[in-house]
Amino acid sequence: MNYAIQPQVMPRLIGLALYRLDINFRESAVIGIVGAGGIGLKLQASLNTLARSQVAVILLLILATVVPSEWVSARMRHAII
Repeated sequence: MNYAIQPQVMPRLIGLALYRLDINFRESAVIGIVGAGGIGLKLQASLNTLARSQVAVILLLILATVVPSEWVSARMRHAII
């Protein structure tokens, strides 16, 4: 098991874990908008009060988190697989 199967499976498992991490970053804002809290809740509150500057800052924060994490994850998955 340790010498035959595990070396073949580990790169795919690590790639899948990194991909799920990317999905979690992206979904956190959506889940917050529907009522789970977090940054999505702040975004929804700012949208409801028409605070456009706060909405812009929150969206930039989401982009500043998602884009680098996706880039790093893609580079790591490419290096592993």
